[in-house]
Amino acid sequence: MRERISATPRVPDVAGMVEDVIGCKWSLRLLQLIADGVERPSAFQRACPGLSAKVMNERLAKLQRFGIASRSVAGTKPPLRVSYTLTPFGRRFAGVLAEVKKLQAFVDDGATAREA
Repeated sequence: MRERISATPRVPDVAGMVEDVIGCKWSLRLLQLIADGVERPSAFQRACPGLSAKVMNERLAKLQRFGIASRSVAGTKPPLRVSYTLTPFGRRFAGVLAEVKKLQAFVDDGATAREA
């Protein structure tokens, strides 16, 4: 039997994206850096000791696939200037990080799960 191809685009699974990004320390760290205004891959590597170029590029590509970050390239020949910024969806997605930080601060101040 042939598989039917839907004419409507598949809606992204936001919960799956959150799990994939928040569950990966490098994706989470890169997302936070981009949200803080860091744009350049070399700055990402300086800010993340232990992050290899290969893993960094894989995680940035994942953020692009999810529509969270966009990549821009300036120049026509090396050295090219590559930079990353949050998309409008990425800015909203980064709001999840802000809420996680608030919850962590609440817990760090001595709150328990029952008080939350």
